[in-house]
Amino acid sequence: MPTLTRQDDVFLLHLGDDENRFNPDWVRALDALLDEVEAAPAPRALVTTASGKIWSNGLDLEWMSANTAALPGFIVEVQRLLARVLTLGVPTVAAIQGHCFAAGAMLAVAHDARVMRTDRGFFCVPEVDINIPFTPGMSALLQARWSKRTAHEAMTTGRRYDAPSALAADIVDAAVPLEEVVPAAIALAAAQAGKNGDTLGRIKQVMYADAAAALRDPDGGFSAPGL
Repeated sequence: MPTLTRQDDVFLLHLGDDENRFNPDWVRALDALLDEVEAAPAPRALVTTASGKIWSNGLDLEWMSANTAALPGFIVEVQRLLARVLTLGVPTVAAIQGHCFAAGAMLAVAHDARVMRTDRGFFCVPEVDINIPFTPGMSALLQARWSKRTAHEAMTTGRRYDAPSALAADIVDAAVPLEEVVPAAIALAAAQAGKNGDTLGRIKQVMYADAAAALRDPDGGFSAPGL
């Protein structure tokens, strides 16, 4: 389960050391930790990291297959979490030390910036290959943060981007050796920690109004013929 620590002005949100897949308990735990970060006075910023070979592998497909009746409500929760991170009144940086896939990749995309390990790990939205179409909200999120060319390629081909290709496509903001991933992310976050949270949050809410509205749609638009 996710945990939260603090290093000076920067909160370190640790997703875990496994596949860090999204299920209801995991999503709600992450949401509760964001409450704590958001309630803290400035200066504060957030770095989201993990350990092991995976940052996040996305939705917990095993749980979803066993709980099909609960899927519409669960996807609404996931999308609200993505919208919350996208518009959070706190500077956010994803420190990606390993594989970052599907909804995990979307969580990283919702952060203000991303630092990725150079020598190992892939960034990928494989929905086209696992027969799970993007919801309108998820599609809007990716298209709001990526260029049209990158969004088209990533979403329609399921390409696995290593760090150099992710950097070239503006999917990540920096690519560094493993031992520098968290320090580099902390440095990026700390430099912005003094921003006024209300102002920052309002800027993001206006900037990403369409994507946030689509993510917060109570209908969700989820379809999973692959399950």
